[in-house]
Amino acid sequence: MRGPWAGRPRAWSLSSMMSSSSPPTPVQIREANAHLAALHGRVAELERRLAAAERTVHGQAESLIRKDAEMRQAVLGLREGKDREIATLEEKLQSSEQHAQKLLNVIQEKDSLITQLRHRSRLLTKICRSRPVLDNLLAYMAEGEQLSPVLGAQSDVSSPDHNLALETNCIPDLDLDTKDFSLGDDEQDSDKTLFGTTV
Repeated sequence: MRGPWAGRPRAWSLSSMMSSSSPPTPVQIREANAHLAALHGRVAELERRLAAAERTVHGQAESLIRKDAEMRQAVLGLREGKDREIATLEEKLQSSEQHAQKLLNVIQEKDSLITQLRHRSRLLTKICRSRPVLDNLLAYMAEGEQLSPVLGAQSDVSSPDHNLALETNCIPDLDLDTKDFSLGDDEQDSDKTLFGTTV
């Protein structure tokens, strides 16, 4: 802000007017007052600008502080969220590993059971293949039991039937129980007990 005499050459200054022995003229007093008023206005304007700048800087500083706090809070929230997510994923991973281990144990048990059942199946196949021979043997034994005893077989040692029995190592009067050779329900139950489990 420029004074009213800005741009005009001044022959004296304020100090020269104050140091002069002669009293200042009214014109000099007016010029001095105008100069002081201009300086006061300039100072007031600078103070206003300085206050405005300080308010601006203070506002910007507060805004930056708020933004920094908000960013810190946001980062903290993201970190906590990520930590919770990681913890949840770790729990799921641990649960999946435990479930996978249980499945592996079940598979091993099933493999062992399959091996046992395969062996028992082979045994049952062999028994089924031998069934006709056993049936024929039982039929022959039943037919032999139904035959009437030979008269005089015990008194006549030289009889042909007695000699035939000796040659074949058979005892005619031996009472055989067909249940010992039967593959009925009782024998099947005993087979189940022998094999350990039912198929």
